[in-house]
Amino acid sequence: MPLFLVRHAEAGNPEAWTQPDRIRPLTARGRRQAEGLVGLLGGYSITRVLSSPYIRCVETVEPLARAAGLPVEESSDLEENAGPRALDLTRHLSGSTAVLCTHGDVVRHVLDALHDHQGLDLPRGYPCAKGSTWVLEGDEFPPSGARYLPPPAI
Repeated sequence: MPLFLVRHAEAGNPEAWTQPDRIRPLTARGRRQAEGLVGLLGGYSITRVLSSPYIRCVETVEPLARAAGLPVEESSDLEENAGPRALDLTRHLSGSTAVLCTHGDVVRHVLDALHDHQGLDLPRGYPCAKGSTWVLEGDEFPPSGARYLPPPAI
């Protein structure tokens, strides 16, 4: 069963945002990317949808959660700079078909740790675009493989 590690969709320029970063929402393009996740991942029997509490992450997986009839579970283990906690959460959820939506630094931390310490084969300079998904394959931790899904075409 795959575990899906999603980087939040496009949320615009953080330097242009004058309010707290936690409440920076998706752009119109980001909302289209979020809707596109339904087509990209909707064919899987998703059991849980977890997200960083940052608005842009929650908004990224809301359409997918709604389509799957599941709530979005907010988790501080997926917020910015939570790399080690996100890796522990990934370990805990291995064997489930869960979706984890987080930030670029957290995706990179998890993938780096899986590559450097668990031997997961990843391409050099692996991609991590906004709205993209890494599919961590296998029923156990560490995953047996990983594949990159670029952001949904919008």
